[in-house]
Amino acid sequence: MERIKVSENVSLSRIIYGMWRLTDDMDTSSSHITKKLEACLEQQITTIDQADIYGGYEAEELLGVSLKESGYRDKLEIVTKCGIIAPVGRFKQSPVKYYDTSKEHIYQSVEHSLKLMNIDYIDLLLLHRPDPFMNPEETGFTLDSLVEQGKVREVGVSNFKPYDFSLLQSFMHKKLVTNQIEISIISNDCFTNGDLAFMQEKRLPIMAWSPLAGGKLFDSDNKFLIDLLKEISNIYNTTPAAIAIAWLLAHPANIMPVMGTNSLTRIRALSKACDINLDKQSWFRIYETAMGHEVP
Repeated sequence: MERIKVSENVSLSRIIYGMWRLTDDMDTSSSHITKKLEACLEQQITTIDQADIYGGYEAEELLGVSLKESGYRDKLEIVTKCGIIAPVGRFKQSPVKYYDTSKEHIYQSVEHSLKLMNIDYIDLLLLHRPDPFMNPEETGFTLDSLVEQGKVREVGVSNFKPYDFSLLQSFMHKKLVTNQIEISIISNDCFTNGDLAFMQEKRLPIMAWSPLAGGKLFDSDNKFLIDLLKEISNIYNTTPAAIAIAWLLAHPANIMPVMGTNSLTRIRALSKACDINLDKQSWFRIYETAMGHEVP
C-alpha cells in the first residue's frame, strides 16, 4: 500500500477507511469493529477517518472501545474532525444546527475525542466545515496550540474552498496539511473549478470523501457510465467500483479516497484499486461519459 506523506511527522495510507457509517451497522460490537480494523491492516490500510459528529456523536466511542481492547492504536493513524453542532447526542438541546470554530469549542471537542477513542493524541485533526462566523485569528491560534501541546500531530480542513483555506492559513504558524472534499466520477467539479489546482500549487495531498458518490454512481440514471465501468473492469479483471477508485488514484494530485463501508467483504477488497494502472485514454472516457459531453 502506497503511503502519502502529509508532513515530516505524519504519513497516511493511500486508501483510508472511513467510519461515518459505523453506527448504521447492525453489529456495532467492539469485536466486529476490530474485525474491520484487522481487515484494513491486512491490506496495510492504516488510516482511519472519524468525526465527532459521526453516528450522532457516538462513532468515536465505538471505535475507542475497539482500540482499547485490541491494542491496535499504535498500528493506526487516527483522523477526526470537529466544528459541527447538531441537535443530536450530547448537543440534543441545541435549538439549531450551526458551526463552532471557537477556541473553547475546539479544545472541548479534542478532549472529548481523545477520551472517547481512548487515545493520547490525534494524528490529524480537521475542521469539518468552513464556518462563516469564524474568527480566523482565534481558530488559527487554537490549532497551533493543540499541535504545540502534543494533543494533535497535524491539522487540516474539510470542505474548504481555496479562499477559506488561505484565510485560516494566514493566521497560523503550522501548515494546514490537507483538505478533505467530495470527489468522485460524478462529483468532479474540483478538477476544473480550482479546488484541486490550489492544493497542487501548495504541494498538498487531498482527501476524497464519498468517492463512490454514496452508491449513487451505480444508480440506473447513470446507465452509460455503468456500462463503461463494466467494460473497463472486464479489461482489468476487476470490479466497476475498483475502476471508480482507480480513476481517482490515477490523478497526479495524490488523492486519498476515504472508503466507507460496513461490509467485511468489501473492506477486504478496498486495496484492489491500487493494483490498477488506469491509462489516460480510459480516464478521459470515464470523465467525458460522466459529464455527458467530450472535453472542449
